[in-house]
Amino acid sequence: MQQLRGREGARVRFDAGLAAEVVAALADGKRRVRFTSEGPLDAALERVGRMPLPPYIRRDAPDARDRERYQTVYARHRGAVAAPTAGLHFTPEVLGALRAQGTGVAFVTLHVGYGTFEPVREEAGRDLRAHAVAAELVEVTAAAAETINAARRRGGRVLAVGTTTTRALESAAGADGVVGPFRGETALTVTPGYRFRAVDALLTNFHLPRSSLLVLVSAFAGRERVLAAYRHAVEEGYRFYSYGDCMLIA
Repeated sequence: MQQLRGREGARVRFDAGLAAEVVAALADGKRRVRFTSEGPLDAALERVGRMPLPPYIRRDAPDARDRERYQTVYARHRGAVAAPTAGLHFTPEVLGALRAQGTGVAFVTLHVGYGTFEPVREEAGRDLRAHAVAAELVEVTAAAAETINAARRRGGRVLAVGTTTTRALESAAGADGVVGPFRGETALTVTPGYRFRAVDALLTNFHLPRSSLLVLVSAFAGRERVLAAYRHAVEEGYRFYSYGDCMLIA
């Protein structure tokens, strides 16, 4: 494979008839790329793409198991650059058990973007409000919003599965905490001091240092409490990354 350089007009050719060209150099080192392929682009990406594996999965290369496992059991729509990994902890059996005990379940669409993995920039280190998470496309349907609001009216609590779900629900909520239908990009960046309106509890993976995800979790649960949980996780050998362990903040 040829090396892709950042200048406009640079081209790279992959296997399986897939090629890319840099068509624009954007701010912050970003690039807009045009892909071309022999046949449907989605099929070419499926052939060429390789599933990223965390270092504790000791296999030489990903295989068919990873294509199945690195996806939530309720995924329906293409568009994300990565799975919303908090959802990987759910199986059909777990969802069935939740429904059997009377727990309402609502699904939202999350087109996870690259900004999920972008670290907090150095210049924002002293003031986290200077960091902005890249916008992501999300959708909360009217049916999902009604399920959530009905639970609240019954005196229930709203548990968000993952930080991207949290951003989606908070973007769809009004000042009174009522969630409405929402489809569009959310550029919401949650930092300490943010007042959560829609989410009462959070199930989330263990995140890497200097990530916006860890900042959101700290804003939700409190910095010292989260740091104590992470110290425990490191001491006990908990796993981070996509296939890692999770925590319930309730």
